[in-house]
Amino acid sequence: MEESFPRGGTRKTHKSEKEKAFQQSFEQDNLFDISTEEESTKRKKIQKEPAKTKKLKVEKRESSKFVREKFEILSVESLCEGMRILGCVKEVNELELVISLPNGLQGCVQVTEICDAYTEKLNEQVAQEEPLQDLVSLPELFSPGMLVRCVVSSLDITKRGKKNVKLSLNPRNVNKVLSAEALKPGMLLTGTVSSLEDHGYLVDIGVSGARAFLPLQKAQEYIQQKNKGAKLKVGQYLNCLIEEVKGSGGVVSLSVGYSEVSAAIATEEQNWTLNSLLPGLVVKAQVQKVTPFGLTLKFLSFFTGLVDFMHLDPKKARTYFSNQPVRACVLCVHPRTRAVRLSLRAVFLQPGRPLTRLSCHQLGAVLDDVPVQGFFGSAGATFRLTDGALAYARLRHLSNSKKVFKPETFKPGNTHKCRIIDYSQMDELALLSLRTSVIEAQFLSYHDIKPGALVKGKVMTIKPYGMLVKVGKQIRGLVPPMHLADILMKNPEKKYHVGDEVKCRVLLCDPEARKLMMTLKKTLVESKLPAITCYADAKPGLQTHGFILRVKDYGCIVKFYNDVQGLVPRHELSAEYIPDPESVFYTGQVVKVAVLNCEPSKERMLLSFKLSSDPKKECAGHSQKKKKAINAGQLVDVKVLEKTKDGLQVAVLPHNVPGFLPTPHLSDHVPHGPLLHCWLQAGDTLHRVLCLSEGEERILLCRKPALVSAVEGGKDPKSFSEIHPGMLLTGFVKNIKDYGVFVQFPSGLSGLAPKAIMSDKFVTSTSDHFVEGQTVVAKVTNVDEEKQRMLLSLRLSDCTLGDLATTSLLLLSQCLEERQGVRSLMSNRDSVLMQTLAEMTPGMVLDLEVQEVLGDGSVLFSEGPVPGLVLRASKYHRAGQEVESGQKKKVVILNVDMLKLEVHVSLCHDLVNRKAKKLKKGSEHQAIVQHLEESFALASLVETGQLAAFSLTSHLNDTFRFDSEKLQVGQGVSLTLQTTEPGVTGLLLAVEGPAAKRTMRQTRKDSETVDEDEEVDPALVLGTVRKHTLSIGDVVTGTVKSIKPTHVVVTLEDGIIGCIHASHILDDVPVGTSPTAKLKVGKKVTARVIGGRDMKTFKFLPISHPRFIRTIPELSVRPRELEKDGHTALNTHSVSPLEKIKQYQAGQTVTCFLKKYNVVKKWLEVDIAPDIRGRIPLLLTSLSFKVLKHPDKKFRIGQALKATVVGPDSSKAFLCLSLIGPHKLEKGEVAMGRVVKVLPKEGLTVSFPFGKIGRVSIFHLSDSYSETPLENFTPQKIVRCYVLSTTGPVLTLSLRSSRTNPETKSKIIDPEINSIQDIEEGQLLRGYVKSVQPSGVLLGLGPSVTGLAQYPHVSQYSLSKNAPYDRYLPEGKLLTAKVLSLNRQENLVELSIPADDTGKPDVFSASLGLPLPKQEGRETEAEERDHKGEEEKEERKNQKQKEKRIGKGQEGAQLPSKGKKELRKPQAKKLGKRPRLECGSEQESGNKRQRRAAPSEEDDSGVEVYYREGEEEVEETGVRPQEKQTRPAEAPRLQLSSGFVWDVELDTLTPALPPHRESSDSEEDEKPEQATKKKSKKERELEKQKAEKELSRIEEALMDPGRQPESADDFDRLVLSSPNSSILWLQYMAFHLQATEIEKARAVAERALKTISFREEQEKLNVWVALLNLENMYGSQGSLTKVFERAVQYNEPLKVFLHLADIYTKSEKFQEAGELYNRMLKRFRQEKAVWIKYGSFLLRRGQAGASHRMMQRALECLPKKEHVDVIAKFAQLEFQLGDVERAKAIFENTLSTYPKRTDVWSVYIDMIIKRGSQKEVRDIFERVIHLSLAPKRMKFFFKRYLDYEKQHGTEKDVQAVKAKALEYVEAKSSMWED
Repeated sequence: MEESFPRGGTRKTHKSEKEKAFQQSFEQDNLFDISTEEESTKRKKIQKEPAKTKKLKVEKRESSKFVREKFEILSVESLCEGMRILGCVKEVNELELVISLPNGLQGCVQVTEICDAYTEKLNEQVAQEEPLQDLVSLPELFSPGMLVRCVVSSLDITKRGKKNVKLSLNPRNVNKVLSAEALKPGMLLTGTVSSLEDHGYLVDIGVSGARAFLPLQKAQEYIQQKNKGAKLKVGQYLNCLIEEVKGSGGVVSLSVGYSEVSAAIATEEQNWTLNSLLPGLVVKAQVQKVTPFGLTLKFLSFFTGLVDFMHLDPKKARTYFSNQPVRACVLCVHPRTRAVRLSLRAVFLQPGRPLTRLSCHQLGAVLDDVPVQGFFGSAGATFRLTDGALAYARLRHLSNSKKVFKPETFKPGNTHKCRIIDYSQMDELALLSLRTSVIEAQFLSYHDIKPGALVKGKVMTIKPYGMLVKVGKQIRGLVPPMHLADILMKNPEKKYHVGDEVKCRVLLCDPEARKLMMTLKKTLVESKLPAITCYADAKPGLQTHGFILRVKDYGCIVKFYNDVQGLVPRHELSAEYIPDPESVFYTGQVVKVAVLNCEPSKERMLLSFKLSSDPKKECAGHSQKKKKAINAGQLVDVKVLEKTKDGLQVAVLPHNVPGFLPTPHLSDHVPHGPLLHCWLQAGDTLHRVLCLSEGEERILLCRKPALVSAVEGGKDPKSFSEIHPGMLLTGFVKNIKDYGVFVQFPSGLSGLAPKAIMSDKFVTSTSDHFVEGQTVVAKVTNVDEEKQRMLLSLRLSDCTLGDLATTSLLLLSQCLEERQGVRSLMSNRDSVLMQTLAEMTPGMVLDLEVQEVLGDGSVLFSEGPVPGLVLRASKYHRAGQEVESGQKKKVVILNVDMLKLEVHVSLCHDLVNRKAKKLKKGSEHQAIVQHLEESFALASLVETGQLAAFSLTSHLNDTFRFDSEKLQVGQGVSLTLQTTEPGVTGLLLAVEGPAAKRTMRQTRKDSETVDEDEEVDPALVLGTVRKHTLSIGDVVTGTVKSIKPTHVVVTLEDGIIGCIHASHILDDVPVGTSPTAKLKVGKKVTARVIGGRDMKTFKFLPISHPRFIRTIPELSVRPRELEKDGHTALNTHSVSPLEKIKQYQAGQTVTCFLKKYNVVKKWLEVDIAPDIRGRIPLLLTSLSFKVLKHPDKKFRIGQALKATVVGPDSSKAFLCLSLIGPHKLEKGEVAMGRVVKVLPKEGLTVSFPFGKIGRVSIFHLSDSYSETPLENFTPQKIVRCYVLSTTGPVLTLSLRSSRTNPETKSKIIDPEINSIQDIEEGQLLRGYVKSVQPSGVLLGLGPSVTGLAQYPHVSQYSLSKNAPYDRYLPEGKLLTAKVLSLNRQENLVELSIPADDTGKPDVFSASLGLPLPKQEGRETEAEERDHKGEEEKEERKNQKQKEKRIGKGQEGAQLPSKGKKELRKPQAKKLGKRPRLECGSEQESGNKRQRRAAPSEEDDSGVEVYYREGEEEVEETGVRPQEKQTRPAEAPRLQLSSGFVWDVELDTLTPALPPHRESSDSEEDEKPEQATKKKSKKERELEKQKAEKELSRIEEALMDPGRQPESADDFDRLVLSSPNSSILWLQYMAFHLQATEIEKARAVAERALKTISFREEQEKLNVWVALLNLENMYGSQGSLTKVFERAVQYNEPLKVFLHLADIYTKSEKFQEAGELYNRMLKRFRQEKAVWIKYGSFLLRRGQAGASHRMMQRALECLPKKEHVDVIAKFAQLEFQLGDVERAKAIFENTLSTYPKRTDVWSVYIDMIIKRGSQKEVRDIFERVIHLSLAPKRMKFFFKRYLDYEKQHGTEKDVQAVKAKALEYVEAKSSMWED
């Protein structure tokens, strides 16, 4: 401003100084010399000489006022009013915008400078004094980063001489340089919305005489893309393009389309002049001159402009040359000199696009030694930061004051200490300050100050509204009068004076409003307790300081920091009752409070002034409780703690919350529960386990994959209101009853599947069909929301989810995968036997030696080098071969029994010598069943002898088979192959054909099989496929029927259903989008037919095929497909898919669409086209562990992906793809692999996609060795590998982070030693002990380098060579050694281990107290002798056993065991006649540990021999003797002795099974024709002996006192011997009920009532209750009433009434129960038990109000002496079933009335201990020990308090209680003395 209007004398000196500065800067920087002329529009370039500046000629025209200026960087001084400039919104406040300007300048726009229409609305709102609906605030209109055109409206000078730049956005000011006539189409202007009209918006563009209109359709795109669909608001700032000008500028039509605006360029045709040129316009320009600090440009033909170095394009900064064409953006235009500044930065070249980088991450950082880049005399200096970025400091920030400023210190290269204080968005530069005060300042802005922080400041002034404190340069805070001291001050000026330094604590800081509130209360400032600054900080139990905001009669409101406040209710104000809180507390009082409860979402907090004795502990307890909050339905990781009989005790991670995982919940497959239970060990971690319910003690968990996926998929309704008939839900069998099965779902809801709709087959006994804990799919048939009940169907016809073949294959895959998991658990065990069994897979061929042929015809093989290995071939698998002991035989493994630890093998020639033939997927083969498991079978293909597995079940509910349906070993079946190569399981996967084909040898055509992966959309197969007359190439129209992620179903004319694949919707699909989302249901589409899919074979048929007219048309809506005549024609019928995929080359990039993530196979299944499919192995989807852990979060179904072709999968018609580029495992590559095997003390085996295997040595696991290097590696873990070498069949890998992530530059503690060349003498190295040799200790130093430490160099202790080195130096121990010498020729390394050489502790610790060598030797010898003796004893025992078993072989075969498991799982027997391979199965056990597993369903008679031998054997097998008892083959029956209780319904009855016999006559199974053969004398003799043994066994059993009754006669005998035992009569009734003989059960009850002696009242009552139960469940209401009336006559009426009420409640007949209670209240109103029972009933029903009324009625009816007991009982019920707070209130009221009722105190304490916090318990104990009671009673309470602290408290707490007791005793004794 001063340049334009000189003000006299002072001005001249200022001007000369300025000229000097300009000259100086010119000499330094060689900046531009630009002159401008006002009149002429042409700019002339003035040549400059390097030595001197030319003197300017003074012209006579008006422009002679203005001195030509050399343009440096803009400074505040170079701005002037009316200057048009481009800015960026930096901050948006309610009343102003902060705008960032070029060259680090800043200005602000007042709310009244937006536009006239907005100002009018503001005035209207002020006049109305209430908010206007259509007026939106500035934060809604503007956002940081927006580019805006401004005009400088004023430059104010503050008191301290600083200039404030005020700007205006008002179009009237910005565009006033334009006239209506000057407006041309294509011009880019800015405007604001002034009003909304019917067909569009009126826009204020600020040009007088011009009305601008934005049509609605033109605004639509902007509204959708930029405005989130909301209409434009008054005052909204727009970049507008003039589309049309009418009436010489009178009416202008605008457009705001993003694409048009961003491409707009100012041209000569638009007739821009220097007067009208606006900032923000993009122009085409030509470089005129290049200088080190910028360019001059020529643009719009005649104009010249300047680009300073800050606005060059950073990418091209050093590449500009003269006459180069460029695009530039106008930054500012000086109104008088007409100087134009431009920018070449790319961000400004697309108008309408906001700036993205809005801040600097180092803001506030102090930097040392920052070098100067350049200095500008009137503006400032630039600096170069460490990361190479430029930074800028304004002139006033270069020194503390003008006086001390020395320009010479800012030569390029000089360094300075500075601080980053701001960021200029317009220049993308950090702004610096060199001022000492700024560098040392505690805070730079309000944003740096956090509530609760301690700050120092200086007192500025004291006002009535508080004290102002200066905290920083621009930061001032207010201390309100209430906060000047702990108490209210009347004269604060006496304590505080202006300039005093004070220490405050921040109460509240609002940076947007620049508001800072602080406190000077000493207690708050000096408090060491944690500050609460948000509701989330307030954890229950936390103690802190606050101040009272308000005191009310209901309590005190206490305030903390950041406006957080909470309520202290009246009862928490003090331990004593406070009648009037206002008289005790005052506003502003500082208080210490404890948090009771906090709800951050509701911003509510409950506090207490009653503090606990140990706040830290209390707080920790609460936080622990918080951590433990695990919700039902949550997926967690658990760690196994210990195994119990029924399941696993686990700790839920990360907080180790106790939980229980029952055995049946370990798997979806019933037999796998016990298997996993057997092999999981304490310390194992299980992932993705579902929390079913959280109880008080522990959490119930479930690991069933079906339930986990149901919860994850959201298919788990949480309440009955969400359930409707027809829904399919996944759950598990909770209970099995005679009348049906109860199924529970993950959310805790359950329903009943009645017997009638439990199965499609006839149900004789419910327990034949299902077992408890089994996973099932249920269909809801009926829902009663009011009674909270539902009926379910488990019939396969109702619950089938899809194609049975697909489901069957999925179940088989899951089953085999789980078995693989068990193998990996076995391989982790140290036992050689376990590891050998884990490595054995079906199909392996072994050379074995026959040990013996057993009596049943089966063959036992020698264990070989593995002790305890049992290999057995059944008689069938002996295949009729003559074998004898010692003979060598080739066998093939069929199956490994992982519970019994046996291997089943076969000698069959076809299996041993199987043919290698290429098989086709989907082909059908005849096969022979070779082995049966419970859920799957193994069969061998007739043509090749290869083993295939197929599932025996096709659904989770499909578990029951009639005998006629069961498969037998040796039976022929028809199998459809689903895989063509045996995987890790060694088996092909197949699906069995129809049962009718079991005997037929007919093969189906390949074309009729369905691919395993094909999932059929139900919309495509509903009803029959209609005939159509369409042909390929036809264009059809239709309506979208449904949209799936990968395809769209369309209804064409005549109701024909068509399908559009995701790949045929768009021509170019953006990666990551789902093309199907572009279409909407109901939308009309035009499509071209490109193929016809046959619904039977899922192949695309050629148009000539006769079945084409019955296909589903495949359509395309791709624009390219619709336009051209030539089009795609799909055909996979005559062209094989393998040929189709050959057109893709490895390395080619394709777009594919995700179909699904196969969890089992761990790959992504994708479609490239409708007829071309691909697979992406999980390991090729990403190099990020996060993505590989949860691929479902990263990839959506239907999403388009860009993938690289790796190659076709030869076995299937699939393309193998990768998302991380070509998959080449070459040397130096980094790839993701999966751990296959952990080799103890060796390393890892890692697998890669496509079968590549690699090995990782133990030395390459990490850059730092550890004692247990392999503990973090488990099979299936994903690891990042570096390929060291590819020589040989197995890759050599490294997991060292220095290899896999070299950029991290991690510290290498143990360097790689790959050869002796890597070692130096004297070097200290670490290695693992390999072995202890006679010569010394061998230490592994690298994969192929071993060193030797001779015994003198092992330890400083002198020990003999017989010393137990191997005990203290086990294999794999990590040691540090020093290299003594090297012999590189012979590869010898000599090492030394003692502490003298290594500086590490000696290998033999002094604390071990090592014995003398002689003693040690003797001990070792003795141990060896003992050990040998034991081994010999064991061998002799085994030999005895073996002989005994051979003698009893036949007998054993006839006596199938009936263990506990068979009673629980009777359906296991339904697998048909057992293969005769079990006889003597336990006999070869040398290793007793393997017998600990529970006997499997197909147990054997070997157990019988153990039982007969008695003593230790039974103990060692780990099974109770009664479980091992065996009986003749018979129907399993109810174990009635298992604690049967009639009170609790008929829950515990296990139904009987229909009798079935199992013949163990081996001939009968195999060779029925031999039955007619005449028997020899020897055979007849043997049979006779057998029969005698059987009779004697039955006699023994009948004499056994522990024998269970099995028939009515048995029961009759028992009740004759004990006629008064009600339990026997009840068992007799239950026996009849199982056979559903209700009348017989009633008759038994009547007999019992007549027989039991009249003196045995309780025994009789038991039978009456049982009879009532029976009538309630099976009788009518009439029969129940009659029995009840009789029972009332013969027993105490009240007891009978109460029992019947319980029966009604438990059978959920709540209405009848309620009516009965009302009868009881009339008849027994003086009995408190009735009132309490009814109250309990109401509370359980959730009728709390009714229960409270019941208590009032009880108190009115009962005598006063009963009142306290009744109240206490009701309070107990409230505690257990109702509102805990109400219960506490009842107790408190009672105790205030009867303070000396110790019984009530005792009950209250019990309840608080059970349900309260530790703080509440201690509070109540503190109250009770201060009562004045009799010493005897006080002793009782002190003892309870002490016991509690011993159990829950610390030693300190216990001592505190003892001290209080002592204090009490001393006080009492002093009273007596007085």
